Amino acid sequence: MHARKKTAALIGAALAPALALTLPTGSASAHGYINSPPSRQAQCAAGTVSCGDITYEPQSVEGPKGLTSCSGGNSRFAELDDDSKGWVATPVQSSTTFEWKLTAQHATSTWQYFVGGQEIAEFNDNGAKPGATVTHQVDFGSLTGHQKVLAVWNIADTTNAFYACIDVNVGS
Repeated sequence: MHARKKTAALIGAALAPALALTLPTGSASAHGYINSPPSRQAQCAAGTVSCGDITYEPQSVEGPKGLTSCSGGNSRFAELDDDSKGWVATPVQSSTTFEWKLTAQHATSTWQYFVGGQEIAEFNDNGAKPGATVTHQVDFGSLTGHQKVLAVWNIADTTNAFYACIDVNVGS
């Protein structure tokens, strides 16, 4: 009996490295998107706008840090970059609360908000792990009318970030 256990253990030890190399690798454990005001991916998930894959995984718009696209450079979600798709602009005040819904928390460096390529707000979390929701009060300053906000969640211990675009109508 002892010989069988030893043989099984040796076979298992020999196969483990090969098996590990053939298994698919997982993505980062962090996922999230802005659900209020509804981001483009939130509008897809709610069926407000007809979309593809993003409908089923609005939290998955992940890409390298420093991008400026709504899709985070992910070709599967390229429709998020299409400004003519019929996105609904949410009426907001000049100072508005944005709420991230996080389906998995991850150490965070910063949260950034851009309009027209200009940063309008940044919040530094210094590597802290957020809760299931995160809110930020963002001031639009003198901006009014229809604006597309690019919100970026920069992860502290990876080279990636999560991206969300939100269409708003400021001051309406």
